[in-house]
Amino acid sequence: MKHVVIIGNGIAGITAARHIRKNSDFDITVISAESEHFWSRTALMYIYMGHMKYEHTKPYEDWFWKKNRINLVRDFVKSIDTAAHRLTLDQNEPLTYDVLILATGSQPNKFGWPGQDLKGVSGMVSLQDLKRIEEHTQNIERGVIVGGGLIGIELAEMLNSRNIPVSFLVREAEFWDNVLPHQEAAMISRHIRRHHIDLRLKTELKEILADNHGRVRAVVTGDGEEIACQFVGLTAGVHPNIKLVKESPVETNRGILVNEFLETNIPDIYAIGDCAEHKNPLPGRAPVEQVWYTGRMMGETVAQTICGNKTAYQPGPWFNSAKFFDIEYQTYGRVWSKLKEHEDEFYWEHESGEMAMHFVFDKPSKTFLGINTFGIRLRHEHFDKWLKTEVSIDYVMEHLKEANFDPEFFKPHEDDIIQAYKARYPDAKVNVKRKKVLGIF
Repeated sequence: MKHVVIIGNGIAGITAARHIRKNSDFDITVISAESEHFWSRTALMYIYMGHMKYEHTKPYEDWFWKKNRINLVRDFVKSIDTAAHRLTLDQNEPLTYDVLILATGSQPNKFGWPGQDLKGVSGMVSLQDLKRIEEHTQNIERGVIVGGGLIGIELAEMLNSRNIPVSFLVREAEFWDNVLPHQEAAMISRHIRRHHIDLRLKTELKEILADNHGRVRAVVTGDGEEIACQFVGLTAGVHPNIKLVKESPVETNRGILVNEFLETNIPDIYAIGDCAEHKNPLPGRAPVEQVWYTGRMMGETVAQTICGNKTAYQPGPWFNSAKFFDIEYQTYGRVWSKLKEHEDEFYWEHESGEMAMHFVFDKPSKTFLGINTFGIRLRHEHFDKWLKTEVSIDYVMEHLKEANFDPEFFKPHEDDIIQAYKARYPDAKVNVKRKKVLGIF
């Protein structure tokens, strides 16, 4: 009987385990030092905010694993002997495997700042991080967050929910403007400040200062300003967790290198999720993609290959979603922070400053390339189809109402968007059938 061992119980590793069980009778072991059971990492902030309890974040009942013959081992893997197909564990006896899946996830970036390991400093990736944040934010006067990405704004919302004043240090000119175009980055920066966050743009961390007990007492910025605080959240991005294989024959670069079948250079060893780096990424895709849905898709794909149906990883057009306080964000296709030479754009923003759409298309052919939407929900299946079939930007505008996914009584804005588009591009061929839509605000 083939024994499949999976290191990591995040969305990638657990999806692989579930789909291997659906398609085989193999022995399956999942090893994780972080937690006994799989839980939803995207729900981390809601535990702190009191909206959920830890048990609410577990998608499956505890009995699910035994019933489906998936053996869970709570332990830390110390080393891999790839020649002997053997794992050395910290507390349990060594394990042998026939197939090994590396799903070790990612780790917060640290850049050697003085004081980065003091008590009161934490990232926000793991359950252990959540426990540290809970412990170190009790009865504090101020928190400082370093790094302007999605984890940073989640942590800002968490502290804000407990009325903890927050200073948010972002080295870019606007929030997340290395990912978002300047229009959206400026809009979200304004929105952060509306929530009474002390957003410090073009500001870097120089060092973290300690009190007499080895705890955080302040940070010093790059321009020498000292900000008193008792907690520092380091959210300056993450990197693939490849420590386990660094000294092994498994090839690594930034992440664990894999081919289109998610195979490493060592037979019978695969890598999926945040730790994987694609040697030959598909057009429009990054070598390392650390989002929930790519982990899930890689888990499904590798399970097919391991169960005898060799399948290449084909994620389709890029998409992602997030939330900036109460502004929901979706992106489909590629909307780069700066336009490419062959691209053109159309940007619409509502007068409230809390809704926007940014369309990007190929200038010569008018082929639709991507969209960012803020505060207006869109249907994934429409944009996935339109990107795959390479429709024109005029076609997208003409059918924009069909893609709206907001509840029935939300006020629609497609007419305003289309009118603004036609004013910008008078030659656009957009014929829209008007239909009555109820709206209460």
